[in-house]
Amino acid sequence: MRLKDVHRLELPPTADMHVHLRQGQVMDLVVPSIRRGGVDTVFVMPNLQPPVTSVAAALEYKACLQAIDPEVNYLMSLYLHPSVTPDVIAEAAKAGIAGVKLYPQGVTTNSESGVAGDFVETYAPTFAAMEEHDIVLNLHGEVPGTVPKDDISLEELFLPTLKRLNEKFPKLRIVLEHCSTAAAVDAVRSCTSTVAGTITAHHLYLTGDISEVDPHAFCKPIPKTPSDRDALLKAICSGDPKFFFGSDSAPHPLVTKQGKPVPAGVFTQPYATQLVLLALEEATEKGIIDEKDVTQENIEGFLSLFGRRFYKLPEPSPNSSTGPRIVVKRTGEMIPASIKSADGSLEVGISRSDATVFSLRFVSIA
Repeated sequence: MRLKDVHRLELPPTADMHVHLRQGQVMDLVVPSIRRGGVDTVFVMPNLQPPVTSVAAALEYKACLQAIDPEVNYLMSLYLHPSVTPDVIAEAAKAGIAGVKLYPQGVTTNSESGVAGDFVETYAPTFAAMEEHDIVLNLHGEVPGTVPKDDISLEELFLPTLKRLNEKFPKLRIVLEHCSTAAAVDAVRSCTSTVAGTITAHHLYLTGDISEVDPHAFCKPIPKTPSDRDALLKAICSGDPKFFFGSDSAPHPLVTKQGKPVPAGVFTQPYATQLVLLALEEATEKGIIDEKDVTQENIEGFLSLFGRRFYKLPEPSPNSSTGPRIVVKRTGEMIPASIKSADGSLEVGISRSDATVFSLRFVSIA
């Protein structure tokens, strides 16, 4: 379809399989924006301060989120740490914890407690327990440090480790989070069916040159080249179930985004679905993707169905005549510069402010 000519589209609710909801005042501000972006299910990242390393902490965090918006389905995770032992994994499985997030030490926001050295061997007993109990391993796939002179990205340097994990633990479900390179797309495809990758909205429209000069576009992994961005767009439109949506929406108070050093994170949550559709529309108009590949089936698969299937969740049927749906319509709505707390003491900037996007609402079809 040519999205530019579409005035109304009905879709199943989006499943956002990578969100940062933070804690405290930022959490209170951000959580109500989840459904504004058409999302009813989120996989919640555990890189709080302190990180979520116990089942009790994960369940307490979930209760806080549910108290703010009980209509969202929160999939909780643990932060991989020496305290996350095989016994903790067994406890997590019983409690319904969905995954364990691996952060290489120092690679992004609140990753100081992340893994270092040969973590494949160090955490082999934990990975084996995750394989046994069918808990997902979620990877921030970058190697900390300086990019080598031959311009191989930190993500590309990590990809042999992805392959090694898949070979050593073939039944372990693994997600390479926020794929940002063509090489990552190829690597996910080269692994077995137990390996998938999330793709953000912002990596569909940002490139490294923009990220270097715009603090609201600075994130980890850093957006790469136009050809890498195009590979992500084409992966979405391929209908490949290995790739599904994870916004990696990462809020920071506006005052910190305007300071130095700039914290890594792009905030897209209130317009998560709309920004993906806008990126597809723009890519079609530029000839990056063919309008015949921008189908209702591929959009629904990427935004809603493929992620639910990978996490073994109930899924809304694309042809369902009952249950919640989202409707997007062209009304001329523009993305505001930010969202603010009621008293104005906290403000978080939104990516692509002033862009015209679809308006979105939830509907129940009886």
